[in-house]
Amino acid sequence: MSYLDFLAEHGGRYIDGTLITAAQFLLAAVLAILLALAAGLMKLSSNRFVKGVAVTYIEFFRGTSLLVQLFWLFFVLPLFGITFDKFTTGFIAVGLNLGAYGAELVRGAIQSVPKGQWEASYALSMSPATQMRRIILPQAFVAMLPPWGNLIIELLKGTALVSLIAVSDLMFEARQINGSTYLSAQAFGTALVIYYVFARLLVTPFMRWLERTMRRRMGRA
Repeated sequence: MSYLDFLAEHGGRYIDGTLITAAQFLLAAVLAILLALAAGLMKLSSNRFVKGVAVTYIEFFRGTSLLVQLFWLFFVLPLFGITFDKFTTGFIAVGLNLGAYGAELVRGAIQSVPKGQWEASYALSMSPATQMRRIILPQAFVAMLPPWGNLIIELLKGTALVSLIAVSDLMFEARQINGSTYLSAQAFGTALVIYYVFARLLVTPFMRWLERTMRRRMGRA
C-alpha cells in the first residue's frame, strides 16, 4: 500500500483524532493558565494557609508523574464517588499538571518586576489588587511569555497520554490504525508530522506573535 492510499483510507480518522487533540489542548491550556495564575499569586501571599495550599498543589503535581495522575483521576477517584468522563479526565489531568509548573513561572515573573515599580504604585496609593492588575501583572506577563511558550508545547505533547484512557485523540487513532494495519511507520509517522505541524507551525508562531504584541504595548519593542 502506498502512503497516498494509506492517507486516503485512514485520513478521516486522523482528522477526527486531531480535532479531539486540539480540544484537549485548548481546554487543558485554559485550565493550566488559570491554575498557574491563582497558585502563583497564592504562593506570594503573606497568609501562611493560602501559601501552604499553593505550595502543596505545586509540589504534589510537579513531584509526581502525569501518567500516574491521569490514572488516579480516572480509576481511583470513582472509588470515592467522584467520576468524570474520559474526555474531561484527560484535560483536567494535563491542566492540573502543567498548571503546577506554570505557577512557578508566574511567581518568578512577578518577583522579577523591578522594585521601583512596586514603590511607584504604593506612592500612588493603589490598593494591592489594583497595583497587581494595572502595574505588576502586565509587566510580569511579558517576562513569563517566553518560558510559557515552551510549557505550552510540553502541554500539547502531554495530551498524547490521554489515549491511554481511551480518549479518541490523535495518538489513540494512530494506535488503532497501527493495530489493524501493522503499518507502524505510516501510522505513527503521520501522527508525528501532525504533532510537529501543530507545535511548530501553529502554537510556536502564535506565542511569538503574542510576545511581540505585548512588548510593543509595554513600550519594550
